[in-house]
Amino acid sequence: MGGLRVVGRVSELNSIPAQFRLEQNYPNPFNPSTMIQYALRSNSQVTLDVFDVLGRRVAELVNRPEAAGYYEIEFKATNLSSGIYFYRIMAQGEDGNSFNQVRKLILMK
Repeated sequence: MGGLRVVGRVSELNSIPAQFRLEQNYPNPFNPSTMIQYALRSNSQVTLDVFDVLGRRVAELVNRPEAAGYYEIEFKATNLSSGIYFYRIMAQGEDGNSFNQVRKLILMK
């Protein structure tokens, strides 16, 4: 599994996002690490996972309740081979709203 460094909650003028969002990782392509940002409009149970092209989960980045706000984490893929991967967020908000999104990332060694 790849390593993970949680950078933490990002303060954006102490504001609450108007919507759930999953940003494109940067840099992309990357080697050996990349940053992933997401926004939660309400307190939510969040999972953020990375999958290979065959749909196998290769890393679990987040699996916990999180407060509404902006987040950024660093994904270190030192133990993965070059290729195309996908990362997926699933958030179930306390307000009853849910959010799912998938994005592609490219690891080049």
